Amino acid sequence: MDELPKGLYLLMRVLRYNRMQNDMEIWQEMKAEDYQFFQQNGYLSLGRILTDEELGFYLHLYDQDRAEKQDFWFDYGHHHQTANYDVLVSTPEFDSLVRHPKVMRPLNNLMENDICFSEIGIRHMAAYTGEPRHCVWHRDGDVHGGRHLMGHPLRIRNVQLMVYLSDVDETTHCFSISPESVDQPVLQKGEQLKKGGIHNLHGQAGTAVLFNFSVLHTATVRVTQKERKTAQIYYGHRNRPHMANDSLIPVDFWRDHPDVEVRAFYGVLNDKTRKYLEIAGAKKHSLKGSAEILYEIDYKNRRKRSLAQNA
Repeated sequence: MDELPKGLYLLMRVLRYNRMQNDMEIWQEMKAEDYQFFQQNGYLSLGRILTDEELGFYLHLYDQDRAEKQDFWFDYGHHHQTANYDVLVSTPEFDSLVRHPKVMRPLNNLMENDICFSEIGIRHMAAYTGEPRHCVWHRDGDVHGGRHLMGHPLRIRNVQLMVYLSDVDETTHCFSISPESVDQPVLQKGEQLKKGGIHNLHGQAGTAVLFNFSVLHTATVRVTQKERKTAQIYYGHRNRPHMANDSLIPVDFWRDHPDVEVRAFYGVLNDKTRKYLEIAGAKKHSLKGSAEILYEIDYKNRRKRSLAQNA
């Protein structure tokens, strides 16, 4: 990885300092109306959580990762997307977005338990001239097929954070969701779309949305000359099994981090991480070496395509 420009390096230090200052505010109560909105709809917009400086920092990391670390990127298939789900390996600075205080505060209020990291992907949607469509309406589930956690007050098994790193409006690709109340039964796709309708979520770059990963949702593709850039992060309950096997959790976070709370946050290891340790051992590897091991574990089974800027 090339050395960061001085300004971005200083910003990274500022972000870490700000996180330390905000640690004491993590359990600050969220507004009752925000909790009720999530209860009634299964999602909550946090508004624009990133400052202009933070947005510039993460966009720099995103663009650098996509341009220089293509071994980690793969075709996401029918979603008209490419993605890197091992970004904590290729660009570990994204940890500061994963644990952003403006995210952790509402998460703690919504999930009501010790939270753990589950997965992170940075995704890209290119310009498109085909037929506009909602890609695939679906409900996410964990590796065991678990979806809604019915014993939880908000039926949350896992939460996804969607962070827009580019402006999203009626002229771009977007994220769409069919609102679902905790008081209603879980419906089949057609019934849910009829009852809940469709909300297309727009916002300027730096906007973030939290949603129950089992609420019906999709990526929406539109005819556009504009790119969509997102970071999509999943969180789970620390006392439950891992959610998925898409993201490797580096030892820098769950084993070697000096903060015991950070180690615990990243400490729900998935099978992919265990398999990586089995093959690679506990020592650290070069970026190229890590990419080769991950390819053997995972990527060689995925269809690849060109990741050039105009792809």
